[in-house]
Amino acid sequence: MLLRVACLVLAASVCANAAIRKIYVEERTDVLDGRSFGNTGPYERITAKAHFVIDPNLPANQRIRDIALAPKNAAGMVEFTADLYVLKPRLQDKGNGTILYEVSNRGGKSILSTFNYAAGSKDPRTEAEFGDLFLLEQGFTLVWVGWQFDIPEEKGNVGITVPRADGVTGIVRSEFVPSAKTTRFNLADRTMKPYPVADPDAPGTQLFVRDSPDGPRRVIPRSQWKFWDNTGVEMATGFLPGKLYDVVYTAKNPAIAGLGMAATRDLISFLKYTNDGLILLGDQSRYLKRAIGFGISQSGRFLRTFLYQGFNADENGKRVFDGVWSHVGGAGRGSFNQRFAQPSRDGHRMTNTFYPTDVFPFADLRMLDPETREADGLLVTAVDQNVQPKIFYTNGAYEYWGRAASLIHTSPDGKKDDGLGDNSRAYFISGTQHGPGTFPPRKTDTAYLSNPNDARPVMRALLTQMAAWLKDDKAPPASRVPRVDKGELVPLTALRFPAIPGVSVPKSPNVPYRADYGPDFHSKGIATIEPPKLGKPYGVLVPQVDRDGNEVAGIQMPDVSVPLGTYTGWNRRDVSIGAPTEIYSMTGGFHAFPATVKDKTARKDPRPAITERYSSREDYLGKIGAAIDGLTTAGFLLPADRARLEKQAETRWAQLTAQ
Repeated sequence: MLLRVACLVLAASVCANAAIRKIYVEERTDVLDGRSFGNTGPYERITAKAHFVIDPNLPANQRIRDIALAPKNAAGMVEFTADLYVLKPRLQDKGNGTILYEVSNRGGKSILSTFNYAAGSKDPRTEAEFGDLFLLEQGFTLVWVGWQFDIPEEKGNVGITVPRADGVTGIVRSEFVPSAKTTRFNLADRTMKPYPVADPDAPGTQLFVRDSPDGPRRVIPRSQWKFWDNTGVEMATGFLPGKLYDVVYTAKNPAIAGLGMAATRDLISFLKYTNDGLILLGDQSRYLKRAIGFGISQSGRFLRTFLYQGFNADENGKRVFDGVWSHVGGAGRGSFNQRFAQPSRDGHRMTNTFYPTDVFPFADLRMLDPETREADGLLVTAVDQNVQPKIFYTNGAYEYWGRAASLIHTSPDGKKDDGLGDNSRAYFISGTQHGPGTFPPRKTDTAYLSNPNDARPVMRALLTQMAAWLKDDKAPPASRVPRVDKGELVPLTALRFPAIPGVSVPKSPNVPYRADYGPDFHSKGIATIEPPKLGKPYGVLVPQVDRDGNEVAGIQMPDVSVPLGTYTGWNRRDVSIGAPTEIYSMTGGFHAFPATVKDKTARKDPRPAITERYSSREDYLGKIGAAIDGLTTAGFLLPADRARLEKQAETRWAQLTAQ
């Protein structure tokens, strides 16, 4: 089945404040040739452009920074267009009534690879790209809409085209940390589109260099470098690996970036509350009753910002997302709704340092910053609006080292456990890095092998928990995080990591500082101080470990509770890329146990060998089975994933005992 239409017009009368006015359907096709997926039946794919028209004078839209500076149409409205991608049951009444909306990470799509064990794809078409079909058999309606204005124009990306504040100028900071000597760098983060330089000779234009994230900046004389094509920086003597470079320059015409949050808000509201909106979904009845907002990393931080800034109430004050799930977003938010926003800038120890990402407040509940005396909480506005969703925060070991995740559930000084709301669950998946690991582990620019632990089986179980929580009000498992009062969450100086030969802990985890971006930043989103003035650091803590170096708290995958090695959330930078004492962004480490020890007196590794831990392969696999049973009973694994985990354990045993 293939249906292509030029335009599906949704009448302006759909709702008094409806922001979506037209949907231009580009393709409507069957998924996997019309195959039936369990009780849900066949799925269809819809790719389209959504045209938004919003009233800048509505109170809900006053949250969009610089909305008053956006160009208006003859009716005084602000218009913009976003890409839309939907995978839905062909017969909507056969679905589970729940929208699973993924906040696209830099234009991509990840939920099929996350929950279906699928091959990554921006436009899934093949069996491999749909994986084991878990989400489809569950009956979710999968939705993506573009929200980030500066992503590259690549096939399959979902992006947004927003108006700009023409003629407005301001300062922009671009940071670059090379892994090899080079003479040029681009002003944008990763492959994003940069803000071009408006005036190369504007006052305040400077290039700085640091030897470490918290080290002093040195100014590089203007005569030694230049801008190239107004989108990059060039220096004949070269930029050195492991050094941190910042250039501050004047740009103009900032994007009205917060319209990306409005697009997310208005699309989900439209699908949930507007009957006519379901023309898009092939039925006039209202089958979509609930919406889960899911985001990984950058996208998880987007959702935290979305909640904090009040976007979970639509233009009519109705709840947008019933459930919100921020995965590996740490305690951060981000540059999603400010002047000269750079949404791709995250914030790690050696990547994108001191951008307005890790900023107070970090926790749900209103808390007092003992240094600034400011009191605030992530959910204060949502509670006041009576639109608080049910929330999952899932983070791995890397997020405690690289994304300050401890601040989600501690006081700002790190001295006590505090901050989670009643309708929130925080889950620490111990011994994991930022993304799923692969086995056998590999080493690229890291000092040690990468972490092979894969948390996706836990994610699948938690999705069923979230769905049941929303549909049937069945409470999910209690939070599982390391606690201060139990000694499971400690300062780096108290970490009891074993003396594994050739392995040393990084110099520091990523620590947020109180930062001053100028007097109008908090209220208007306008930065006038770059680099920011830094105050005192927040109290970041890391998970405590056992004698093997494995973390003692959290949800322990069988790899961690029945270990064949040490799984860390951190790795160090290889000496070849500079700054070897620093943490490597987003990659964990793996250190296999000795396979066997014949002469215990000559052993240098303090960790017992594999043959000292397990009497046989059968003994090891039996303990793995018991660990799977425990996690399944607790609600953190699905019975359907047992065979996958058992096979994985057999592979690890075979390779690591033969090392």
